[in-house]
Amino acid sequence: MTAINVMIADDHPLIVEGLSSMLARHGLHVVGSACEVDAVVDTFAAIKPDILVLDLRFGDGGIGGLDVLVDLIARFPQARVAIYTQFDQDTVVREAYKRGAKAFIPKSADPNELAKALIKIHQGDTVFLPEIASRLAMLSVHGDQSPLARLQPREVEVFKLMAQGLTNVEIAERMNLSPKTISTTSQSIKDHLGVHRAADITLLAVKCGLIEP
Repeated sequence: MTAINVMIADDHPLIVEGLSSMLARHGLHVVGSACEVDAVVDTFAAIKPDILVLDLRFGDGGIGGLDVLVDLIARFPQARVAIYTQFDQDTVVREAYKRGAKAFIPKSADPNELAKALIKIHQGDTVFLPEIASRLAMLSVHGDQSPLARLQPREVEVFKLMAQGLTNVEIAERMNLSPKTISTTSQSIKDHLGVHRAADITLLAVKCGLIEP
């Protein structure tokens, strides 16, 4: 079998070490890694692996990996990316596939499933574990009411900061926008989602995996 070169993006060195050993037993060679969100795309560009294994829990926002995925696919449209994370809310799974991931493997799954998925990805397949496929099907049937589906990207960023308890002024400073703009945006967000109490906004963000509890 042709050697398959893999890069791992995960901020836990023990995960990288453990995966490297496990993948080697399947003929998959880990040729590099990144433990910081800002280093992922540049490291990928430097080593040009066949596949990137990407965690989603990067940075203060909790799901920085989704943004990395967008940046990577924009720069390298043919990149093959497998998401390997414990951050597996249904809406996040769906967004990962929409943004270009070729597989989504929860860390709760048998690690050998990751190795099998990487081999299939290298062959040109998109991989859906049975559990993941079933959850995505249910999401399609019942509709997606999450903020990721109902808000524009900038509104999602404002929503996450609102959920973390920041005031409009603090959000404006963080995003380099005027307080008036943030005030208008936050009201629009509340109206779109049908939530107005700060506690309910936080609960919704946690439920949808946009911030950590």
